[in-house]
Amino acid sequence: MTDHTFSIDELYRGTVYDSAGDKIGAVKQVYTDDTTGEPQFVTVNTGLFGARESFVPVRGATRQGDDIHVPYTKDFVKDAPGIDADGHMEESEQDELFRYYDYSGGGRDTTTHDRDTTAGVGGLGGLGDGSLDRDRDLDLDGDRDRTADLGDESIVRREEQLNVGTERVETGRLRIRKHVVTEQQTVTVPVEREEFEVVREPITGTSTGGALGDDEIAVTTHAERPVVDKEVVDAERIGVEKRTVTDQERVSADVSKEEVDIDREGDVDRDRGIDGDGGLRR
Repeated sequence: MTDHTFSIDELYRGTVYDSAGDKIGAVKQVYTDDTTGEPQFVTVNTGLFGARESFVPVRGATRQGDDIHVPYTKDFVKDAPGIDADGHMEESEQDELFRYYDYSGGGRDTTTHDRDTTAGVGGLGGLGDGSLDRDRDLDLDGDRDRTADLGDESIVRREEQLNVGTERVETGRLRIRKHVVTEQQTVTVPVEREEFEVVREPITGTSTGGALGDDEIAVTTHAERPVVDKEVVDAERIGVEKRTVTDQERVSADVSKEEVDIDREGDVDRDRGIDGDGGLRR
């Protein structure tokens, strides 16, 4: 739910966001009208580590829970006149803020601002003698989220982190090729052949009664000879079987990190800083 009514306690619990929805910072102080007691301005931590407070009007702001949305950009708020947020605000300081935020009371574009505007404060009523008082200081040791008081003007220290993994790369290649070669082989094969021998055997006894005349017989001999023929047969199967082995390798790499140097000028509270959990310490 969005409304335009703020109590002082609601403002102190609030965090201010600009017209684009970007966070500006947590509310540090509330300034009220001397006569009516109504909140008129709040200060927001915008400096480095919350060292600077910027004034922003309550008028025109809307509330969504503890979020306070103002019709100004973050850069515009950060460039507001630098006024010491140390208690009572002088009338001249109010006028400077009124001129900056175009507090003329008329309808204006709430998303863009011209800080050179010369509009006066005649349209603003209910300020009594024109002076504002700071309502109270914010207790840094209270229950609020203390990291919110740093605002957005902070730096983040970064460093590189070594992430080690593995990737699969090609380390070698095995190629198996086959080709035809010719070699001389000698094989001993047993062969048979027929030979002839003339056998004479005398005949005794009764005569066969044959007549004299010419006669002949023909005898054929045989022999084996080697015959060579070739056929293709499967001799063996050749393949490649892979196995995975695990080795240990040490990896070294350079990593960079940012370091922070803090320069102090003037009267700076050296005992106040940021603790290891990101909160404020006193």
